[in-house]
Amino acid sequence: MDLTGIITAILSALFMGTVGVFARITGLGAETITLFRLLLGAGFMLCFLLATGQIRWVYRWPSWPVLLNGAMLAGFIILYVQAMAYTTMANAIMLVYLAPLTASICAHCFLGERLTRLSAGLIGLALIGFAMMMEFRIDLGGSSRHLLGIGFGLLSMLCYTAFILINRVIDERIHVYTSTFYQLLTGGLLMLPLCLLQHPELPMPTWPWLAATGLIPGFLAILCAVIALSRLPAATFGTLAYIEPIAVIGFGWGLFDETLSLLQISGCLLIVIGGILKTWSSVTAEAISKSASNHEVP
Repeated sequence: MDLTGIITAILSALFMGTVGVFARITGLGAETITLFRLLLGAGFMLCFLLATGQIRWVYRWPSWPVLLNGAMLAGFIILYVQAMAYTTMANAIMLVYLAPLTASICAHCFLGERLTRLSAGLIGLALIGFAMMMEFRIDLGGSSRHLLGIGFGLLSMLCYTAFILINRVIDERIHVYTSTFYQLLTGGLLMLPLCLLQHPELPMPTWPWLAATGLIPGFLAILCAVIALSRLPAATFGTLAYIEPIAVIGFGWGLFDETLSLLQISGCLLIVIGGILKTWSSVTAEAISKSASNHEVP
């Protein structure tokens, strides 16, 4: 298993988890935060390519799947925000984080990334751990607003699933820098009209935080995710992605004095254990496969 892919997947999850911190500190709307996360992220990516003498990757045609994935990136974020406006945050998060599991199943069925019984069991373990983090509170009440929220949550989950899967099938000849820049740019441009409709006020003290939003959960998080998805099977990335909600809870606990119950702490441990064992099993399986091939008699 590619160590770079594992490290970048973990970093991506941690960086993505910071967006809630910046949203709470600035007090700005989700549309504004998402816009700056993606559009400034594309700007930081451009500066990175200029500084490292690799601007040539911007001049390459990114392909339609890359542009489509930019739309999926913006879609899953804004639909997730809409879901929280109509239903509980716990319901919205649970629905969105069914995406890594869904992506693993789809990759098993359509991309030839076969799930072993151990892999399926560990993904299930991570999902159970996440449900424990949410204290199994999924209210399926019958109000029309609630059902609309469930619908938005499911659509967000589908966009996130598509984001994972499309990154797995993007032509390998397209450099990850090209893919990252155009995914961020496309998502940001799609968010621009939605943000302008809100006419947000942006006081000067919020600008450093907005810049950090574009740098950390924007540029760094998406770059790491694209690199990881180009190197790891969907099942491995999907399991490691569950580190993000743990990071969110950790930030809330450490920065905003939000407490965790014993059940939630146990759920966090299950997710970490599931991710470690899934990665370890993949590394072990690959090592055994290489060892067997090296000992084959010509």
